[in-house]
Amino acid sequence: MGENGRVPAVPESRVSALIGSRPLSARSVLASALLGADQARLTVAELVGIASLFGISEGAARTCLWRMVSNGELTSDGGTYALAGHLAERRRRVDEAARLDATSDWDGTWEIAVVSLDRRSAADRLELRKAATALHLAELREGVWIRPDNLDPQRLPSARAVLDRQCTHFHSAATDITASRMRPLFALDGWMEDATALIEAMQAALDANNTASSESFTYEFMLLIAVTRHLQLDPLLPPELLPDTWPGRILRSTYRRLDKAFERRINDAFRPRVR
Repeated sequence: MGENGRVPAVPESRVSALIGSRPLSARSVLASALLGADQARLTVAELVGIASLFGISEGAARTCLWRMVSNGELTSDGGTYALAGHLAERRRRVDEAARLDATSDWDGTWEIAVVSLDRRSAADRLELRKAATALHLAELREGVWIRPDNLDPQRLPSARAVLDRQCTHFHSAATDITASRMRPLFALDGWMEDATALIEAMQAALDANNTASSESFTYEFMLLIAVTRHLQLDPLLPPELLPDTWPGRILRSTYRRLDKAFERRINDAFRPRVR
């Protein structure tokens, strides 16, 4: 598909796996549109217009918006919709992931969370794993989660509350973990390889002369979603614990460029329809 100038040629195997093959639903399109919007609030006409670019009818879009409000995922006010509940929390994580890079103000100490409950259900274990991952902690062993103590201890309050219920916390702790142990503990090699593939795919999309087709919109939309997912997995380690070729900064800057270019294409394509 890259030969016709509509969808860029990309490193197929790795990027395709990161993007996935699941078709876009009305909910995923509408939620992702609000997750990526500058103000996290869009009008009905804007949301319906965006949905139409992906082959979703006005009726299906409006029905989905009603269901998302009923489920507590959106709020509606004066003909506009905004994120609520867990989607609002995800928006905060996405914004943070796109903005943050590895910090430099690290004093060499570690944050440690150790499970302190005698019994936990499978649901509790899964909830803790999701929360610890969102907080960029790595599992040293079963029930022991750690990371350099270089991030805001009050970040992501809802995820932090899960750890508070199940764990005992230690801050400014000393360990003998070396930089060489960071690679397997935080899966740095795999993150770097995927980041490099995504950077190449985004650059190809920026260089391509795409037409305003449903196919190209869908590809770039799903690519941007894949990048935001990957950015949320960045361990945000201090620079001294990262490889010299760490691509986090380049991934973020390229993502911002493609996101702005995609937003311009979206605006050019659907705004005349909703005036």
